[in-house]
This record gives sequence, structure tokens and C-alpha cells, in this order.
Amino acid sequence: VDYREATGEQSLWTNSMFGGMPSYLISTVFEGNLLRYVDKFLGFAQHPASLIFITLLGFYVLLLVLGVNPWLAIVGAFAYGLSSYFFIIITAGHNAKIHAIAYVAPMIAGLVLAYRGKILGGLALFALFLGLNLNAGHVQITYYAGFVMVALFFAYLYKALKENLMPQFAKASIALGIAAILAVGANFSRLYFTYDYGKDSIRGPSELTADAHNKTSGLDKDYATAWSYGVGETFNLLVPNLYGGSSMSDLGTESHTYNFLMQNNVPPSQARAIVQQMPAYWGPQPMTSGPVYIGAIVVFLFIFGLMFVKGPEKWAILIVTLIGIALAWGKNMMWFTDLFLHYFPGYNKFRTVSMILYIAELTMPLLAFIALKRVFDGDFSKTDFRKAFFWALGITGGICLFLLLFGGSAMSFSAEVDAQYIAAGWPRELFDAVAADRAALMKADALRSLMYILLGGGVVFAFVEKKLKPVVFIGALGFLIIADMWVINRRYLNNEHFVDVSRVEKPFPKTAADEQILTDKSLNYRVFNLTVSPFNDASTSYYHKSIGGYHGAKLRRYQDVIDLHISRGNMKVLNMLNTKYFIEQGQAGPVAKLNTEALGNAWFVDSVSIQPNADAEVDALGEFNPATTALVDKRFESFIADFTPAADSSASIQLVEYYPNRLVYSSKSSVNQLAVFSEIYYDKGWKAYIDGVEAPHFRANYILRAMAIPAGEHKVEFEFKPAMFAVGKAVDLASSLLIILLFVGWAGFGAYKEFVAKK
Repeated sequence: VDYREATGEQSLWTNSMFGGMPSYLISTVFEGNLLRYVDKFLGFAQHPASLIFITLLGFYVLLLVLGVNPWLAIVGAFAYGLSSYFFIIITAGHNAKIHAIAYVAPMIAGLVLAYRGKILGGLALFALFLGLNLNAGHVQITYYAGFVMVALFFAYLYKALKENLMPQFAKASIALGIAAILAVGANFSRLYFTYDYGKDSIRGPSELTADAHNKTSGLDKDYATAWSYGVGETFNLLVPNLYGGSSMSDLGTESHTYNFLMQNNVPPSQARAIVQQMPAYWGPQPMTSGPVYIGAIVVFLFIFGLMFVKGPEKWAILIVTLIGIALAWGKNMMWFTDLFLHYFPGYNKFRTVSMILYIAELTMPLLAFIALKRVFDGDFSKTDFRKAFFWALGITGGICLFLLLFGGSAMSFSAEVDAQYIAAGWPRELFDAVAADRAALMKADALRSLMYILLGGGVVFAFVEKKLKPVVFIGALGFLIIADMWVINRRYLNNEHFVDVSRVEKPFPKTAADEQILTDKSLNYRVFNLTVSPFNDASTSYYHKSIGGYHGAKLRRYQDVIDLHISRGNMKVLNMLNTKYFIEQGQAGPVAKLNTEALGNAWFVDSVSIQPNADAEVDALGEFNPATTALVDKRFESFIADFTPAADSSASIQLVEYYPNRLVYSSKSSVNQLAVFSEIYYDKGWKAYIDGVEAPHFRANYILRAMAIPAGEHKVEFEFKPAMFAVGKAVDLASSLLIILLFVGWAGFGAYKEFVAKK
């Protein structure tokens, strides 16, 4: 970002995380995509309010396309847009995720509009909002939305076959195909580089053969399924605190835990501090910021809709919802997850399988308001309504009542983390009190959900029995849904989460260690911060070039080295990565320690060790001297066929110019040399030059660059300039311009027809 602001050029590489990596998925601005201006226009409000507004607006559009009354559609928009998950991911900082979610509903609206006969409108809507969704940069959400769209595709195909409407269906499908091509074209650069880089990242296959049963052609299974929703935990779609809520919750001064602490003479201030950070969550996930709560009324209406709504759309929604829930269970239903990891294209590229519950967050309110449309329009028999109504009331209310009466004895309320606290010296009796509080949280929310089901169901029943006018029905239902979701969402996003603008602009205050390191004006060196979780924290990268960082798509080879060497403190590897400073915890705070053995930016070696495969090469990193020997995979043996070790005590190579995407070295030697550069090897864009003439370079030491340099004085350059970036910009520009013209033309023509009709 700093480089772009200083030079006006894009740097597609960053040295600030994991020793160096492409920045395509971090901060690259794809300037050719004009849809980013449309996105900026729609997000006119402050973040994160703008994203919630777009989410509400998008679902409102979808319901209008489905023929829902505009006022009832407003209620539906809040039923969808106030899902707890959306607010939890905002709190967690998953901005791209909520950004992509915001555009899913209007994208599906385009698909529905096309298959309902308005092909031009469907084409325009689908192209625009799929383009905006892809522009948000979270392909995983687009992928999950694809499940819903495929389900609807088959529903409309069935309907077309049944009603002999195949020509119209074919035209709509072709139009949507064109729209998809335009949307992908508008985001060609982003998608191409994501795909191309993904093959070399942890989303791609590993060359290592160890732990083969855990491997896929994408992410390792244990990494992909680490956040697997519990089977029983799924019921917190209906009862939010069924499994305790978030990992760290404030149990309050009325809790069993607080009373236990007071009875054991813990000072009140200390007891208060303890209960504010207790592990309330007791489910199977490693940790969580909160439950996926869709709303008691919405779940009730969804069950009602399953028995009340007719037609293939309902079955499509039910099937895709069940698939989404089953896949969210991950390792808790591994045979099903394995099926998708190994045989469903692209599925193994995504982590956090619980995220696929987003499908239910979309489909459940969708079917709920399709059902309410039928209720509002009066298109039903009283017998059909009452049968569906009382079944839904009995199922959802019955679950809540069972949890309220018997949940305390039917569930354990103990978590794996409890044993860790007890092993660390915390009293076992304290966690008996915590378990009692977890049970109390569950019962309170079970009662709460039961009340909202009865109230919401009562409003619907009263409307059908003509005890409420339409305006009162819509107002009352809207009030109950908002009241339900508002209170739950404030558990996870509230006043405490908002900070002063100055903290946003400068989120990481400099420590004394940062200040000390920043006095070093050397062109390029790295820092290893041991005061944080170094491979799950990007704060170090704010001021320094970090050995660690945080990113969901690290280079696969670098992750191998983290797992096998860096995490085990292999100083040989840290030295070859030019780790000049360690940040460690001192008595008065973080302190910086100079590593005098760091090898610098580049050095000459006097021997080469040819390795037969990736396994041998990565293992050899623990047994060699990187200052004198280069490990080279046999695939690169031809690059050094003419290299003969020779000594020159006066030889030197040093970095003289540094930019993220351009490095310039000065080399001097009386004999031919083999140089190793403390830079991450990535051959899809990095080019090497000697005195302005392109020269080959290759991989050494599993992750670094190496090059044979002839005797004499030379200027050696590395430049990162992927050829497809310029091509992609042109494709982005042409496609996004066509989408905008198409949408404006459709909207303008529609407005003109409306004007003529009124005239």
C-alpha cells in the first residue's frame, strides 16, 4: 500500500509476511474492473453499516423478484440480514466474507428473474451482482452460493420439463451463462491470479509424501475440517446459547461461577475479572466467536414452509439446506466430507467447513418468506395451513420445551478446554460451577426461543384468522424478528467493539522493541516475533518484514518449512531467511534481540548437495550449513551443470536497491559463483537479469532463490512482473464496462416503458 501511494504503481509482491509472497489476495487493486466504483457507490455509508445495508437491500430485491409484498419483503430483509453470523464475522474482521455475502441474494434474484421469464432483466441483475460478489474477493462464499444456484437450476429444469417450457428455460440458461462469462471476465485478473497462485499455496497439493492419508489435492484434511460444527450444536440455529455462545463470555455476578469464587474468598474485583473471561462455549470447535443463530421465528417459519409450500423450489431449498448442514459437520461426519474433499471440484480448496452453514442462513429465511407470501396472498386452504402450522409449532416449540425441561440432564456441559484449566491448577469445583452456568445459559435461551416462537406463531395465526389487519401483521412480525435478533447480535457486536478513528488509522502502537528495530536502516531484513502466535498474527508485518504472519493461502513450501523447521527453532533455516531480529518478552515488555548469525540478503556458496525429491530436500534443512552449501532438487540440476566450486576470499554480493517488486544486487568475484538469495522462490512472475540480460534462476534450500553468476563485476536484478497482469486489466475493463452498460440499458429501458405507460 505504501509503495502504491508513493509511486502510483502496483506491487504484486509483499515481503512483509512469511518471508515474501504474492499480494494478490492482500491489497492489490485491480484497476481495470469498473465494478469497484459501483461497489463504492452502493457502500455509501460507513463500514460496517454499509455492508449490512447492502445485505438487507439484496435480500429485499430477491423477495420482490419472488413476488413478495414490498412491505413484507422489508421484514424478510431483516430476518435474513440480522443473522448473528454476519455480525460475528464483522467483529472478527472477516470483511471480505461479509462483503461477498452482501451480493449473494441479488445475484440469485437475477437467476430467478431469468427463469421466471424476464430474461434480459435476469441477465443484467445476475451479471452485475455476480460481478460484485466476485469483486469482493471471497470465492468460498461464491462457491457456497453456487450450491443454492445449482439446486434452483434443477428445480426450474424440472418445472420446465413438466410444463413443456424447455425453449424458454434454454434461453434463460444461455442468458445466465453469458452473464456469468461477463462477471468472470470483469474479475478475470483477480480470479486468474487466485487460481494460479492457489496451486502453489496451501490450497494446492503438497509434494511431501508424509502423512499421505491426511492429504488432498488441496488443503490437508485436518486443516480444512478444524472448525467442524457439532451435530448437536446445529440446534443453536434455533437456540443461540445451546452450546454456551462464544469461547470467552462474561458469566456475570449472578452466576454459579461468581458465587463459587466469592464463597472461596476470592476478592470481588478479581472474581469479577475472572467471570468476564470464562470459557462458556463447550462445543467441539477449537474456539468460536459465537453461534450461527438464524432466529427462532425464522426456523419456525422454515419448518412451516416445508409443509405449506408446494413445488420444486421448496424441494431444492430443502435438499441444499440439508447438504449444507451435513457438510458443516466436517470431521463429525467424515465419510460425507471425504466424498466432497476428494471428488467435488474445488471443495478441498476451502477451510473452516462450518462456514457452509451460510447456505442455511440464506435458504431458511428464503423459504420462510415464500411461505409467508402464500399466507399473505391468501392462496391456501385453512386445513393445509393449520396442519403445517401446528406441526411447525410442535416441532420447534417441542425442541425448545425439551431443552428447557430435560436439557440440563441430557447434556454434559463439559468441554475439552476444562481439563486444560484443571491441569494448569484451576480447581475442578470451579468448572462444576461453569458447567452449571452453561446449563443455565442454555435453559434461558431455550425459554427465550420458545417465547418468540409462540409470539411469532400467534401473530401469523391471528392474521390468518382475520384478527389482525395486514399492516398490523407486518409491523408485529417485523418488530418480533428485529427484537429477537437485535438482542442476540448485541452480545457479539456492541458499543465495546467500536473504537476511536485514530486507533483504526494506527491500529498497532509501536513498542520499545519496534522502535529499536526501526533504527536499523538496512535495506532488507526479517523479524521473528515470539511475543505473539507468530504464524497466526499479522501485527508484526505492520512495521517489519516478518518471518510469520496471518493468511489463509500461504505458500505451500513455506508452510512445510514452518511445520518441520521454523516452529521447532531450526536456526539454520532462520539464518538463511535473514532473521536479523527476534522479539521476545522481557520483564518490562517486548524486547528486540539481534541475531548476528543471520546470513544477509545474498551470499556465495562453495558446494551443492543434489536432493532426489522434496522429502529429502526439506529433511536436509536440518543437517546442512546454509552459509557454505546449497540444497538443490535434482530437477534443477541442469542449472548448475557447469558450476565448479572455486574460492575467492574477496568475492562479495550485496543488495544495493530494494523495492517490494524489484531487487538490485552488486556482485564481484574473480571466479564463477553460485549465489543464494534470501528471497522466497516463486517462478510465476519473478525474472532475473545480469547486466540487463535475462538470466535463469532456480530454487535452492527448498524455498529460496539461487543463480549462477559469472566472474567479474555485475549488476544482478530480480523483478516481479507477471505477464498476465496487463492482459487481465484489459479483460477486466472490457467485461465490467459491458456489464454496466447492460444494466443501465435494462434499467433505463424499463423506466422509459413505465413512463410511457403512465403517460
